[in-house]
Amino acid sequence: MSAFRSVLVILGGLALLIGSSAGATATAKPQYPVPYDLFVQDSVRDPYGSAVGSNDWNCVPSPAHPEPVVLLHGLGANRFNLFTTISPLLANEGYCVFALTYGIDENLPAPFDSVGGLGQFDDSAVEVAEFVDRVRGSTGAQKVDIVAISEGTLVGDYYVKYLGGERVVDKFVSLGPLWRGSLGTGPNGDGQWILDLASDDARTVIPFCAGCPQGLPASGFLAKLWAGGETGVAGPYAPTVTYTNIMTRYDQLVLPFTSGYVVAPNATNIVVQDGCSQDYSDHLALAASRVATGHVLHALDLEDARAVPCVFVTPFRGG
Repeated sequence: MSAFRSVLVILGGLALLIGSSAGATATAKPQYPVPYDLFVQDSVRDPYGSAVGSNDWNCVPSPAHPEPVVLLHGLGANRFNLFTTISPLLANEGYCVFALTYGIDENLPAPFDSVGGLGQFDDSAVEVAEFVDRVRGSTGAQKVDIVAISEGTLVGDYYVKYLGGERVVDKFVSLGPLWRGSLGTGPNGDGQWILDLASDDARTVIPFCAGCPQGLPASGFLAKLWAGGETGVAGPYAPTVTYTNIMTRYDQLVLPFTSGYVVAPNATNIVVQDGCSQDYSDHLALAASRVATGHVLHALDLEDARAVPCVFVTPFRGG
């Protein structure tokens, strides 16, 4: 073989290796399995862990999705067990995803000290504020988006309205929100409340859950959330943030489900059954519903032209 031909062979081999390496780099980002089932992954075995796709502190936001997404769980949950669907779904879409467990009772024995959402909502909002600052510092992002479930909607919005979050939160997506509180009657949320509690001294009522009474309609916390706050605008929303409320008619914990249906120029209200009668999601199943999470994707990226799917979704587990 001539020297010239040998050089060509070597260069060809190098080109092949470089091409293979470039291809490997382009597809290096993992594609996580997305289980549309809250219980397909056993978070009980790792109560202090994180859902797949979340809390990668080396994640760099992409130009397509420059705002990291912060996930806020609900009562009695944590950063793992409500996000086994949402976290890998968003990570696969190219979002940097982060989640914390807030409102834990450190006096409880393990593994119950991994249960979140038990503290006073305003105290939990301080934890959220600190976590968002950490996310922004790690990623270099100016703003974040929030996807919140149940109690997380109130805790997150208190952060937005009273702890400076309106300056750094772009989109606020709520699953099963309870802007007017829960435990009421009436199809439109305007009936007689079953239980009113004006006092926020929760420890005398529910010792293990200091924040629980704050989600009741007559609580001082909700009255403050509906007041002007730092924005000076009455109502649950901050005017600089875009809200999307995703609800189910079969919600058994937010009563009535329309508690989360509050009209405003910067809010979109979605009842999943209005677009898909096959979705029988209850409160929990919203977190693992292809329908509800399809709305989440669209709320985070309004330029996403994909249609929200309509499939059969079971209560409790999702689908």
